Amino acid sequence: MIPSKTAKNLFLVPTVFIPAQMRELTRGVAQVVVAGDTVAAVVDELETKFPGIRQRLCRGDSLAPGLQVSVDSTVTPRGLRSRLQPGSEVHFLPAFGGG
Repeated sequence: MIPSKTAKNLFLVPTVFIPAQMRELTRGVAQVVVAGDTVAAVVDELETKFPGIRQRLCRGDSLAPGLQVSVDSTVTPRGLRSRLQPGSEVHFLPAFGGG
């Protein structure tokens, strides 16, 4: 679900990759381009397009337990506060445990 923008402008906003287990909320869409300069702003945009997705991604002002976010191939501990650059890629991932 890519908004109607020129190809050049598509690189100015983040691309969000939707986890498979949440795609029923996005009508099967695997990735979406949305505006936002933080992960929290991107989640707000996702919620307007796909009502109910925030409830799956967040608990209050934090990521939902068991989720982490990767921005531009780096898992970040900043969660929803993570800053995004034009063209950033955002992935919501299951949290990995170590041992």
